[in-house]
Amino acid sequence: MKKVQFEDLGNIKYKDAWDYQEGIFNRYLKIKAENRNLSSEESQEIEGKVLFCEHPHVYTLGKSGEQNNLLINEQFLNKIDASYFKTNRGGDITYHGPGQIVGYPIIDLERFNLQVKQYIGNLEEAIILALREYGISSERLSGATGVWIDINTNKARKICAIGVKASRFITMHGFALNVNTNLEYFNHINPCGFIDKGVTSMQKELNQEVDFAEVKNVVKTKISEVFGMDLKE
Repeated sequence: MKKVQFEDLGNIKYKDAWDYQEGIFNRYLKIKAENRNLSSEESQEIEGKVLFCEHPHVYTLGKSGEQNNLLINEQFLNKIDASYFKTNRGGDITYHGPGQIVGYPIIDLERFNLQVKQYIGNLEEAIILALREYGISSERLSGATGVWIDINTNKARKICAIGVKASRFITMHGFALNVNTNLEYFNHINPCGFIDKGVTSMQKELNQEVDFAEVKNVVKTKISEVFGMDLKE
């Protein structure tokens, strides 16, 4: 079990969380660059951080996303008290808001012997295992990152979005799990660029509000198990 710092940022504006991530990410990149000129005994280990948070209403567009997947204008954004950012993660457009667990692991994949694709697969696995604790059966969908329900039907729906950035094997951004999320906000976008698939939440699948703090602890535990992390606050 590799020690990794855990920090719950609580409810925080998207841009503030992004800036905080960038600071950690850039510091780790600097350490990694410096380590190249040092022996293994002299080099500094990148312990890594896993951040959890919750955002006010916000739409974020990944670097490979299409602007027209945001279906509303700035005036309507203001009306629904939402903001919008073009960001530097992978993927298309998604929504973050209250009742959603957002996780930002900032780790050195080489420390965990992972490639980026394996890393994303591990994130998906942790969420799948967490949902199973609540009796929700979920899985991966070929060609579409994230965690899905009923993929072999015409009611396929995403419950967790994943979009990451990695440079020199240092990661940032991460996942967004819909727990008690107001799904109406997804009506104003083509989620992750899809027009033929739906979005869901734990609350919708279970037909009742879920203990948010408890789900955070379950997700944290599953991340720890899947990655072999000793997450310490």
